[in-house]
Amino acid sequence: MSRLQSRFAALKAENRAALVTFVTGGDPDYDTSLAILKGLPAAGADVIELGMPFTDPMADGPAIQLANIRALSGKMTLAKTLNMVREFRQGNQDTPLVLMGYFNPIHHYGIARFVEEAKTAGVDGLIVVDLPPEHNEDLCEPAQTAGLDFIRLTTPTTDDKRLPVVLNGSSGFVYYVSVAGVTGANAATMDHVEQAVTRLRRHTDLPLCIGFGIRTPAHAADVARRAEGVVVGSALVDQIANATSPQQAVDGVLSLCAELAEGVCNARH
Repeated sequence: MSRLQSRFAALKAENRAALVTFVTGGDPDYDTSLAILKGLPAAGADVIELGMPFTDPMADGPAIQLANIRALSGKMTLAKTLNMVREFRQGNQDTPLVLMGYFNPIHHYGIARFVEEAKTAGVDGLIVVDLPPEHNEDLCEPAQTAGLDFIRLTTPTTDDKRLPVVLNGSSGFVYYVSVAGVTGANAATMDHVEQAVTRLRRHTDLPLCIGFGIRTPAHAADVARRAEGVVVGSALVDQIANATSPQQAVDGVLSLCAELAEGVCNARH
């Protein structure tokens, strides 16, 4: 089994959801970002999404847009993001790590080179926001051939006709974007989440992870009662934006992660 499959199977046996955390690679600088990355598993992150910095993150709201700007201002690159994964893996072989971002930097880097280096570095899966299933041959198929999961986004506007197309070739888990809008936007109601989960279960057996707009332990717990995973990004990134020193950034992210993890872990008990 892959790291993602093993993690979700273990959590299912424990009757709890996964806390999936997102941070942007290189935000606010390489060393601080690496310290955060290394600290997330002990703070309670079950799966980590690491953002690949890009100049035009069109699915992201202000918080993650600014995180991309900070990272790029610090000379962060895709090559350095892959190196960050290698450094993370030196001390952690268990926590699933997914790279999240946009196709342009990957295309520029070279798809075959990127897939090979991502796999070798210890990446478990990819979320590429702007690459629809009509372009599976561009990245999804090469990635999966190499043993990388390709994780799809579904949204409130993905109807029953479109869902099977979107989910075709998906692996790892399904990321449900719970609001129509950008990251960090207003949160969905639990009625909406329940309806979405029911609908998605008709189309896939993959674990369902729900994100966009989840900021507090109580909100994370509400979602954890209804899905296999809870994704938190902007709230963690805000801790970096509001910090006055690198150490405060590390402490802020890991402290909030621990609070969120407690909410998720206790949600079903």
